[in-house]
Amino acid sequence: MKDQSSKIPSNTNKNVIDRFKKLQQKEVSIPNIFEGIVSQNTAALSKGITLVESTQQKHSQKTQQLIEKCLPYANNSIRIGVTGVPGVGKSTFIEALGNLLIKKGKRVAVLAVDPSSTISGGSILGDKTRMESLVRSTGAFIRPSPSGSSLGGVAQKTRESIILCEAAGYDVIIIETVGVGQSETAVHSMVDFFLLLKLAGAGDELQGIKRGIIEMADAIVINKADGDNLKRAREAKNQFKKALHLYPLAESSWSPEVLTCSALKNTGIDEIWELILRYLDISTKNEYFEQNRIRQNKFWLLQTIEEELKNSFYNHPEIKKSLSDQIKAVQQHKITPFAAATSLLNQHKTLK
Repeated sequence: MKDQSSKIPSNTNKNVIDRFKKLQQKEVSIPNIFEGIVSQNTAALSKGITLVESTQQKHSQKTQQLIEKCLPYANNSIRIGVTGVPGVGKSTFIEALGNLLIKKGKRVAVLAVDPSSTISGGSILGDKTRMESLVRSTGAFIRPSPSGSSLGGVAQKTRESIILCEAAGYDVIIIETVGVGQSETAVHSMVDFFLLLKLAGAGDELQGIKRGIIEMADAIVINKADGDNLKRAREAKNQFKKALHLYPLAESSWSPEVLTCSALKNTGIDEIWELILRYLDISTKNEYFEQNRIRQNKFWLLQTIEEELKNSFYNHPEIKKSLSDQIKAVQQHKITPFAAATSLLNQHKTLK
């Protein structure tokens, strides 16, 4: 077999290659990353989130150290969740809202989750491409992340990334969901305001009324309300307003509202931000805001425990072998799935 080094082009600088290898092997310095994050260094923030998203066991303890250092600087932002079906214009809307907030002197972080391929596991991570003007702003930070196999593409990793962004001094953190599956449930459990984007004339207005997602939304925004679609957008707005009257008043004492906008034409964005501010004012005064965050912390505590138990089970070498054997036995009708599961769980209890 030929030496791999023989494949390196002759014009490649060997010193550059050696330096690159050393950088790859360099130990992750948590104090350096932390100092960079609180100093509002975006490169350090990116490194921190990369560490958080790492699935390598050796990074787990370092991630925990970084989160603990950042916690005292967290919980000082407005967290907004944005969801909607693919094609509704989430990225364009977020860019329009982000640009507005930056003009108002806010620093904005966008955590955008890109769908991962179920075949290759890869994702396009194209949000930076779609938000061309926002990505150029010094007051904005955009982090696209692959959804992987987590609940709707967001879970503990996104939650921890929020903490890092808050420590970096971002005033508003916008989380964009994949827009499919259970992503709405996951995002709803980590934001202060949950916004549902809808399209008029897509044939799903009445179907949308039936979905549980409506119950979670603090506001419904009909996007692409411009040109020939303006009339349909107004009609959809009236439909949703009537539908919302069927739902009881939320625990926050907030009655969800329906607005229209055109993210592409940059119309209606100011009104949406004013609506969010009104919600925050009401929920802060009646103490729902703080109570909701406490509930969310409890939810993510339980979610983390479940995730760790699941990882402990499936990653144990003896369980891996037994699981393979039990799957074969189930496929051959030698044992029921329930008996196989009970056997595996009992085995796990005896393992250290």
